[in-house]
Amino acid sequence: MAGRRGVWVKGLSKDDKAAIAATCERFITEVLIPRFLPEVRPTDFNYPVAITGKWRGDKYSFIQRYRSCFTDNAGKEFDAAFARLDHVGSHRFDLMWHRHTGQWLCFRAGVSLADALRWKA
Repeated sequence: MAGRRGVWVKGLSKDDKAAIAATCERFITEVLIPRFLPEVRPTDFNYPVAITGKWRGDKYSFIQRYRSCFTDNAGKEFDAAFARLDHVGSHRFDLMWHRHTGQWLCFRAGVSLADALRWKA
């Protein structure tokens, strides 16, 4: 069985990363937060309190921050990535989503940033 072959891709410059991060932050602020986290609603379990983004190498992760309300760790917060953009070429990304099993799966391959962030309700 043939394995997945890697391909070398030139990394993103700091300016490119800053521009992509600004676009993604605007997407988080204008689309994700109003749609999925319009207000923080405390519960008896883990509940979301924020949505942010972060670069990890050449991958931009969309992260949801949770706060725990269990008695043994009340108030503790933790982050869980739910989607990411993997840089795969000249202004091209693989849009990945995080399964409950911990595995990252490719939702769309080789798309532009605009296509990856296109939102249809």
